[in-house]
Amino acid sequence: MGQQDGRQARWDKHNEERRAQILDAAVAVIDEGEPGAEFHVQQIAARAGLNRTVVYRHFDDRADLDRAIRAHISDDLTAGLIPEVSLDGTINQIIRRVVTSYVDWVVEHPAAHAFAAQELSGPFEQGTDRIATAVNDILQLAITLLGVDLDDDEQALVDPLAHGLVGAVFGAVRRWVSREQRAPEAKALVDLLSQSVWNLLDGHARRLGLSLDPDLALADLLPAVTPTVTADGTGS
Repeated sequence: MGQQDGRQARWDKHNEERRAQILDAAVAVIDEGEPGAEFHVQQIAARAGLNRTVVYRHFDDRADLDRAIRAHISDDLTAGLIPEVSLDGTINQIIRRVVTSYVDWVVEHPAAHAFAAQELSGPFEQGTDRIATAVNDILQLAITLLGVDLDDDEQALVDPLAHGLVGAVFGAVRRWVSREQRAPEAKALVDLLSQSVWNLLDGHARRLGLSLDPDLALADLLPAVTPTVTADGTGS
């Protein structure tokens, strides 16, 4: 039984490695072409150094292969983005770090990004949800650290707001990279998107009575939050 288990484990590991080899080859083939260009299984097999029939041993059909490729691309994107979603640095630095990471990845992989985003309800949406969840977590932590008192409706809005922020940035970049003339340049795009995200967060903060300096390190910002004084002279 132990030998059989060992052989099965080695076989499973071999299949997993072979599958990853095929998916890496697929992304390389896609990246070499123009966004939206067709690609064939034979190209993937050749890039992976395998026979075409070997590819289909690891996938049910072409649709299954395409789904796996999209998931592989989305996993690569989220693996690079999620670590950037942290409380390190100033608010501006945090926002810009995340937006820059996404824009840089898209500029480097426009064809892979276009292929993954062809089905927004599939792996790409799942990847977006993972990133939005990370943004929601950091917003919730910031709200706790700042001692913001939210009512039930405001608290319930934090998660949709996080998903809306991520969706807006992703949508803008997706549109930007798909146009024949990619304007403005990437740096200007990052500047504008980062400012847009800050404007939305700042608007909500002010509505809650908080005046935040986006250029202070977060560690310095927390005790420096300025409450808004209401008409009756009390703080809110």
